[in-house]
Amino acid sequence: MDLNLVDKVAVITGASKGIGLAVAKALAQEGVHIAFCGRKKDQLLKAEGEIKMYGVKVLGYSADVTRPEDINKFVEAIKDTFGGTDILINNAGEGTGEKIMEAPDEKWQYFWDLHVMGAIRMSRGLIPFMRERGGGVVINTASICARQPLIEENDFEPVYNVTKAALSMFSKCLAHEVIKDNIRVNCINPGLIDTPDWHRTATYLGEEMGLTAEEYLDKVAKDYTPIGRFASAEELSNFYVFLCSDRASYCVGSTYYVDGGWLKVVG
Repeated sequence: MDLNLVDKVAVITGASKGIGLAVAKALAQEGVHIAFCGRKKDQLLKAEGEIKMYGVKVLGYSADVTRPEDINKFVEAIKDTFGGTDILINNAGEGTGEKIMEAPDEKWQYFWDLHVMGAIRMSRGLIPFMRERGGGVVINTASICARQPLIEENDFEPVYNVTKAALSMFSKCLAHEVIKDNIRVNCINPGLIDTPDWHRTATYLGEEMGLTAEEYLDKVAKDYTPIGRFASAEELSNFYVFLCSDRASYCVGSTYYVDGGWLKVVG
């Protein structure tokens, strides 16, 4: 199937590992040139080398999307290297375990900047290039927890859940604003995805339960998903590639769940 992606340019935040890196590789396999950012230079260099293996042009950039000045510099680097972009994937994010009554304002502000303002600022910076090119695609990575939070002693992450829910609404609002420019905006809510962050979490939570990390992950998957397993980041990345392509031309302003059946309500 021709996805008509060859020589497009994609910008992906938080793509030095996990979901973002898998999406970068999947798009590179389709001939898409990649600009991506992350905070750890050693991971950036490693990821840059892995993506370059697909024969595309790659820009790995050290940036923290909670810092407006970093975003501005990243956007300038994208302009200098590629002249703009066709695709933006706002993927940077992480979790935090504080309860609502415990989390200080600073924690809320940090995750608001990370999950919401980072996406807003990247969109404001790059959508003008899409308009110049006659259209584009924006995909925001939220989470199933934006709709269906984990409410358990160890897993409840209200700061994460609230800010990811806001990201989903931002996607809907932006979609209505820019579809007139032939720019399609959608949101993806992943469920259980096998990433380094999950393995790190499973190590210490499993230890508390007398389980290995692998046993803990297996228990989580069987407890929550009808499919009974985690998805690989590569499985998830296939859906991103589809939404980036012309084959998804009627997909506008939606939030898509890729969760192995975990969501317990309709829609």
